[in-house]
Amino acid sequence: MTIRELMDSGRLYAATGEGFPEEQLRCKELVYEFNRAHPRDEETRQKILRELLGDMGETVWIEPPFHLEFGYRTHIGSFFYANFNLVIVDDVDVYIGDYVMIAPNVTITATGHPVHPDLRIHGEQFSLPVHIQDHVWIGSNAVILPGVTIGKNSVIGAGSVVTHDIPPDVVAVGSPCRVLRPITQRDREFYYKNRRVTD
Repeated sequence: MTIRELMDSGRLYAATGEGFPEEQLRCKELVYEFNRAHPRDEETRQKILRELLGDMGETVWIEPPFHLEFGYRTHIGSFFYANFNLVIVDDVDVYIGDYVMIAPNVTITATGHPVHPDLRIHGEQFSLPVHIQDHVWIGSNAVILPGVTIGKNSVIGAGSVVTHDIPPDVVAVGSPCRVLRPITQRDREFYYKNRRVTD
């Protein structure tokens, strides 16, 4: 079994050879150009993103700096916004739906390492796809771990560490991240604490 096949199967592997250094270097070069593009040169940044990402919908805005491992394993839908310092470790596929918003300093990693030191003595790791469904909002400094799915419309609170799947239509917070409550009609009436939308 090749290393890429091991990666895609969720089994342990050591990421060496098979063209990976060249793929990663290409990604780093594109990320370098993206992060250093002039703030007014949106055309260049969009061109780089289309070359960098596996898929990209319409109206995608990512504030630099932005960091990726491979780039082509990340798939972003339409009407996406990411604030400063988004990090995506995409050794395997990361799928982000439409109308997703990501606050500053968020890490999405599809890759981790075994807990036992004997199992990572040679740098062994594993990768599991991440799915972030439509209309999700991820708060500042959140970390999304391998294999996680975040359900449609859900909100991940600032500073959360998402270690397992989050269902749709909920607010989830904490480390580890847990469902706090469902999203309700009250959330349509009050946008923040007791601040009413019509006030």
